Amino acid sequence: MFDSVRGNKKVVQIILALIILPFAFWGVESYIRNVGGSSDTVASVGGSKISLAEFQQALREQQDRLRPVLGGRDPAMLNSPDVRRAVLDNLVQRRLLGLYVAKANLSISDEQLANIIAAVPQLQENGKFSPQRYEAVIAAQGMSKAAFESGIRHDMTIQQVMAAIGNGSLTDKAAEDRWVAMQLEEREVSEALFKPDDYLSRVKVTPEAIKAYYDSNQKKFELPEQLRAEYLVLSRDRLSEQTTVSDDDIKSWYASHADRYKQAEERRASHILIALAAKASPEQTKAAEAKAAEVLAKVRKAPGEFARLAKEYSQDPGSAEKGGDLDWFGRGAMVKPFEDAVFGMKEGQISDVVRSDFGLHIIKVTGVRPERVRPLDEVKGEIAAELRAQTAAKKYAEVAESFSNTVYEQADSLKPAADKFKLATQQTDWMTRSGGRGPFANAKLMAALFSDDAIKNKRNTEAIEVAPNVLVSARVLDYKPATQQPLETVRPTIEKFLAHQQAADLAAKDGAGKLDRLSRGEKVGVTWGKPHVVAKAVARDLSPEVVGAIFTADAARLPAYAGASVPEGYQLFRISLVKPYVPGATDNPLAKALRGQYARVVAEEEMQAWVTSLRGKYVVQINQGALESKER
Repeated sequence: MFDSVRGNKKVVQIILALIILPFAFWGVESYIRNVGGSSDTVASVGGSKISLAEFQQALREQQDRLRPVLGGRDPAMLNSPDVRRAVLDNLVQRRLLGLYVAKANLSISDEQLANIIAAVPQLQENGKFSPQRYEAVIAAQGMSKAAFESGIRHDMTIQQVMAAIGNGSLTDKAAEDRWVAMQLEEREVSEALFKPDDYLSRVKVTPEAIKAYYDSNQKKFELPEQLRAEYLVLSRDRLSEQTTVSDDDIKSWYASHADRYKQAEERRASHILIALAAKASPEQTKAAEAKAAEVLAKVRKAPGEFARLAKEYSQDPGSAEKGGDLDWFGRGAMVKPFEDAVFGMKEGQISDVVRSDFGLHIIKVTGVRPERVRPLDEVKGEIAAELRAQTAAKKYAEVAESFSNTVYEQADSLKPAADKFKLATQQTDWMTRSGGRGPFANAKLMAALFSDDAIKNKRNTEAIEVAPNVLVSARVLDYKPATQQPLETVRPTIEKFLAHQQAADLAAKDGAGKLDRLSRGEKVGVTWGKPHVVAKAVARDLSPEVVGAIFTADAARLPAYAGASVPEGYQLFRISLVKPYVPGATDNPLAKALRGQYARVVAEEEMQAWVTSLRGKYVVQINQGALESKER
C-alpha cells in the first residue's frame, strides 16, 4: 500500500527494535547477584521488586506468542531455560529503563497522551476516535482508564529516551564502508563434519559413571507432584451467552445511536508517482516535472492503459505492481494535496500533475462510495452483541461477589455454586505445579490448588480472577506426591546420554587436533565436502558460532582453516578463496540495504552501552531459589 502518502510520518525503526532489545551481549548472569528472599520475588532492580506473578504472566504472554511459531512441536520448548531467561532479561531491562525514566522526571503531556490514544485504530469508528469504543475496550480488559493511561504514559516515556539515543547516534562514512565490506566479503568454504555417532564404538560407560551421574542429578529424575481437579468458571462471556436481547431493544439502541452507523464518503484511486523530494534542487524538480508531463501525455492519449503505464513508470513500489491501485480510503488517510485532488474529481476522471511532499502524482479516480447510513438489518447483529456484552458486564459485577462467597462458604463442594449460577463443572487432566492450559496457566490459581488445605482437605479454592472478568474456583480430586525414579528405571537413559556426551567430546577432540595440524601446514586425511560460497550478510542458515569461525580465520595465506562445535558434532572448514567486496560507482541492492541498516546497528550498540551503564546505578539481584522452585 502507498504508506508514505497515507502516513506522512517518520517511522522510527530504531525505537521498534530497541523496545524489545535483549541483553544479548552481556546476559543477566554477568551482573546479577544471586540472593535469597521472598519466594514471591524473582528479582530486584534497584530495590524495585519483580514478583513471581509478574514473571509468570510475562512468561505466559511470551509462550502465547511463540506457540504458533512452534507449530505443535515439543511444547516443553516453551518452558525451556532459554525462554525463561529471555523473559526475565526483558523484565529486568524494562525495570532498569523505568527507574531511569522516573529519576529523570520525564513525562508525557495530556495532549500527547490524547493524540497517541486517538491514533489507535481499534479505538476509532469511521476513521475517528470514538469515546464509546475507548470505554468498551478498556472495560473489556478489566482496567480503569487511569490504569490504562498510566501504562501508555510509562511506555511512551521509555520510548522518548530510546528515541533520543537512537536519533543522537552518529555514523562515520569510512566506518560504514568497512562494515558493509565485512558483511559482503565472500569466502569459498569446504566442510568436514566429525559426528559423535562415528565415535560411539570407542566409548564405554561404566556402572560407576551412571550411578555418579544419577546421584549428582537427583532432581532430573524426580517425578513432580501432580493432581487432578474439578473447577467452575464464571465469566462475563459466559453470562453474555446466557443473555437474550429483544428486537425492541435493538431498534431503540439503533435509533438513539444513529450517528454511529454513518459511513463517510470513500474514494478509490490509482496513481503514477514520479518521486521528488520536498527539498529537491531546481534541476531535479525540472527533470521530474518534464518526466511527469511526458507520462501524463501518454495517459491522456490512452486512458484505458493507466494500469499498464503505472507498472511501467510509477516509482511507488507499494502500488506500481498493482497498476497504481491504492484501494478504498476516506478523508484523512492521504496527505492533503493528494486528498484534495481525489475528492474534487469524478469517477473515471484523470488529474493534472499533483505535487506532494513525496513527488508528482498523476491520479485516476476509479470508484466513489457516497456517505450513507447503514440500515438496521445490516447492523442488527453488531447491536445485539454489544447489548449482550453490556448486560453481561453489569450482571457479572452483580454476581461476582456472590460467586466468591458461595465457593468459600460451602467449601466442601462446587455443586452449590454450579447450581446457583447455572455453570457446568469441568475436570482437568493430571497437572504439575508449573500449570496447564487455560485458567490453569494462572500462577495464583495453581498455588491455591497445591496448598496444604486444598490437597489434604479437598476444599474449594477461593474464587480467583485468572483473566479480566473471569473468576475460577477449583477443587482437588486426586493427588500424587513427588516421587524419585529408581536408578534402574532411568539407567538406559543415563547410559545413552553419557555415551553421546563422551562421543561428542571425542569428536571435538579429534576435529580440534586435525585443525591444529592443518593450521601448521601438515597433511591430514580429511574428506572435504563440495566447496560453496559464504557471505556474512546472507549466512542466515548458519549459526553465529560457525559464521564467526569462518570469518575470523586468518586468510592471509590460503587455504586457511577454522573449526567450531555444532549441534551435529564438530565441524572443520577449509577456506580456499576470499573475495573482498569492492563497491562500484553504484552499490548493489544488498549493499544499499546494509547501508540503510548501519545507523540502526550503531544505535543498537549505543543503546546496549547505555543500558550497561545503568548497572552501576541500579543493582540487579536475582532470587534464584524462587525462580528454580517454580520450574520443577
